[in-house]
Amino acid sequence: MKSHKLTFILCLLILSCQSSRVNQTPEMDTVNKTDKTVIRKIFDEALTKGECYENLRSLCKDIGHRLSGSPQADQAVEWGKNLMQEMGLDNVFLQEVMVPHWERGKREEISIQLAAGEEKVSLPLCALGSSIGTPAEGITAEIIEVQNFDELAELGEEKVKGKIVFFNRPMNPKLINTFAAYGGCVNQRSQGASYAAKYGGVGALVRSMSLRHDDHPHTGVMWYNPKVSDKKVPGAAISTAAANQLSEMLKKNPKLEASLVMDCKNFPDKKSYNVIGELRGSEFPEEYIVVGGHLDSWDKGEGAHDDGAGVVHSLEVVRLFLSMGIKPKRTIRVVLFMNEENGAKGAAEYARVAKEKNENHLAALESDRGGFTPRGFTIDADSATILKVQSWKPLLVPYGLHDIIPGYAGVDIKPLKGQGVKLFGYLPDSQRYFDHHHADTDVFEAVNKRELELGAASMAAFIYLIDKYGL
Repeated sequence: MKSHKLTFILCLLILSCQSSRVNQTPEMDTVNKTDKTVIRKIFDEALTKGECYENLRSLCKDIGHRLSGSPQADQAVEWGKNLMQEMGLDNVFLQEVMVPHWERGKREEISIQLAAGEEKVSLPLCALGSSIGTPAEGITAEIIEVQNFDELAELGEEKVKGKIVFFNRPMNPKLINTFAAYGGCVNQRSQGASYAAKYGGVGALVRSMSLRHDDHPHTGVMWYNPKVSDKKVPGAAISTAAANQLSEMLKKNPKLEASLVMDCKNFPDKKSYNVIGELRGSEFPEEYIVVGGHLDSWDKGEGAHDDGAGVVHSLEVVRLFLSMGIKPKRTIRVVLFMNEENGAKGAAEYARVAKEKNENHLAALESDRGGFTPRGFTIDADSATILKVQSWKPLLVPYGLHDIIPGYAGVDIKPLKGQGVKLFGYLPDSQRYFDHHHADTDVFEAVNKRELELGAASMAAFIYLIDKYGL
C-alpha cells in the first residue's frame, strides 16, 4: 500500500515538472546569469552612488513648484536641459509647446457665518486650477451639501439656485488601490462647478481628494463643460478636516451662509517646452524607448512626488546606463513633459511630432505615481507583450517587483498608443500618495531617499530588459 502511494506521488511530481516546462515561454530561458548580474549592479549603483535624490533636492528647493506658464516652469526647463547636457547625453533639445497660463492670485478665503452677531469661522481652502475668480467683493450665499451629481439633479434648480454647492463625497477607504478610490470621486472636482452652474449655483466647493484627515486643501484641475452649462462659477477645494467640520455645521444649521473670495485668473496660452535627451542606440538608433515624467507641478508645495520623483527617476535611468557603461541597442529617450497637470499639451505635442516624423517608438515607460516603494509595472499593450514582459518576473521579483500587471500606464505617454507603442507605468506603493497629491505637503522632505533610489533602479532594470530583448 505504501509503495502505491509513493508511486502516485512520484507520478504527480513528474507531471508537475512537465507541466511547468510546457508553460514556460522561450523568453524564460533568457533569465540567465548575465541579466541577473547586470540588474544586481544597477541596484548596487543606484543605492550607493545614486544622484536622483540630490537632483530632486535641487528641483524642489532651487526652483520649487512649477505650474505651466509660470517663471518657475521656465526655470525647470533650463534646469532639465542643463542637467542632461552635464550628464553627457548624445542629443539634448527642447520641443516647443503652447501651454495654459493660470494664476492663483493673493486671496482665496472662505468664512462661515454660524449665527448673527457671531464671529465668522474660516476654513482651509484653495482655488481649483483653471477656475475663474469671484468678483472683487466676493460671493456670499447659503451652502447646500450633496454627494454626487445625481443627488444634485434630484434637488433641482428650485433648491440649488443662488447657493454654493458643496460636494462632499470622500475617497472610498475600502479600496486597497488608492488610485481607484481617487477615480471614484474626482469627477466632482473636475466638473463640479459646471454641474453647480447647471442648476443655478453660484459656486462650487469640493472635499479634497485625500484619505488623510488634515487641514491641507488639495488643488487640481477643473474644467468648464459647455455641454453641461454655458455658465462659469468659481470652484475651490477645502481640506478633509474642514469638509467634515462644514458637514456637521450644516446638520445643525442648513441655512448656513458662506463668504467666498478668490483672485485666481486665466491668461492667454504661453510658450513652453518639453525637455528631451537621448542616449543613442548602438544597433537600432532609430528605434526609440521613451522614459519620462512631467516637469510641471501644481503651485502648492514643491511638486516632489508629483512629479519631481518621476523626473529624477527618468534622468537616473540614463545616468545609470552611462555610469555602468551599458550601451543600449536602441535609443533611450528621456522626455520631461510639460503641462500634464492642467492640459497635457506637452504629451499631445510629443505624440504629434513623433507621428509627423514617422518615428519608430518601441515602448514608453512613465513614472507619475510618486517616489514610494516599488511594487512593479503596469502594461498597456497586447496580450503577447504582456506575457513576454511577465516572463521577466524571475529577474524582477528579488527586488520586490511582484506586480507586473495589465493596467493604465500614464497621461503623458497615452497619446502614443494610437501609433502602436507599447506603454508601461512605474507602479510604486500607493497608500501615501494622496496624502501629498496637489497639496502644500508635497515637498522634498516627504520623499524617502532609499525608496526613490529603488524606484530609479527598478525602472533602469526594466528598460534594460526591454532594450535587450525587444517586444
